[in-house]
Amino acid sequence: MSFSYREEQRGERLLDILTDEAGGSRLIVSRLGAELVSLARRNASGEWVGFLHRDNDLSVPAKGWANHATVMGYYLHRIKDQRTSYRGQVIEGGTHSFLRGKQWHVAEPDCEGKRITYRIGQKDFSAGEYPLNVSLDLSYQLAGSDLRTIFRFTNHEPELVAHVGFGLHPGFAARSFESFRLDLPAGIYRRHFSPTNYLSGETETVAHRGGEMPFARDNLPGSYILEFVDVPQRIFTFHDPPIGRTVAVDLAGVPYVTLWSDGGPFLCVEPCWGLTDHEQQRPFEEKEGIQTIAPGAVLEANFAMAARLDH
Repeated sequence: MSFSYREEQRGERLLDILTDEAGGSRLIVSRLGAELVSLARRNASGEWVGFLHRDNDLSVPAKGWANHATVMGYYLHRIKDQRTSYRGQVIEGGTHSFLRGKQWHVAEPDCEGKRITYRIGQKDFSAGEYPLNVSLDLSYQLAGSDLRTIFRFTNHEPELVAHVGFGLHPGFAARSFESFRLDLPAGIYRRHFSPTNYLSGETETVAHRGGEMPFARDNLPGSYILEFVDVPQRIFTFHDPPIGRTVAVDLAGVPYVTLWSDGGPFLCVEPCWGLTDHEQQRPFEEKEGIQTIAPGAVLEANFAMAARLDH
C-alpha cells in the first residue's frame, strides 16, 4: 500500500503521521489544536524536506512565532480584549479562539481517500467559549503534491442560526525574511486596515495586474487583510529560491486572505472566512464577514496547497 498511517507520541504531544509514498508527500498533525506541524515532500535523495515554518519542530523557540499552521475558529483572529458578546451572552477566548488549545478527536484514517479527519463538538468546549451546539469536522486530504483542508461545520441547534468565523494560519518557511517572494493573481482587492490589530473601518481598493505582491514587506508584521472583490483566479504562489521551495495556495471560494510575518524566516498566507473585531467592537454575530449556518444545516468550505521542490 502506497499510503500509510501511524501514531507517534512525542513528549506530551500525540501526532498522526500520514505518508503517501507514491506521491512523495507526508503530513504530521498534532491532536492538540489539530495543527498541521509538517508538510513535507521527498527529494531526489529520498530525504523528507519540510515546507512549513519550524517544520516538524515541536520545541519552544527563544523568540518569534512558535507555530506551523494554526486552526482558527470559531472566533477567527481577535475578539477585542479577548471578550465579546454573542446573542447577549459573554464569550471569551484567545487570539485565534479556543480551537488551538483543545485536544481533538480523530476518526479512523481513510487510507483509500488519503484523508484524516478531526472532530470537535459541544462537549469539548464551555458555553463561555461558544454557547451553541455546533461541531466541526476538519479533514486533511493528500492528492500527490496537493493538500486539501476541508472544514465541515454542523449546526445541531433545532431553531437557532449559528455564527462562525474560521480559517487556517499556515506559515511557509524561507531562508530569511528578505528571500521569499509572493505572487498574487490579477484582480481587484479590498484591503481592510487594522492598525491596532482591530478593524478601523478604513478600506482601500487595490487593482493588481498580477505578479509580485504590491505591498511593502516591512509592514507584514502589521498584516495585510485582503477581501476578494473581483479576482477570478485565486492562486497565490510563495517562492523561496535559496531553499528551492514553492507552495501554490488555491483560494477559490475563500472570501478573505491575510498576509503576515513577524519578520522571521517565513510568510503566512491565511485563508479566512471572517475577520478580526472592529476597534469599535460589534457583537459576535455582527462581526465583519461572519458566516451563518441555518438550524440543522451544514457549512462546508475548503482550500488547497500544492508544495513543490524546485531543486
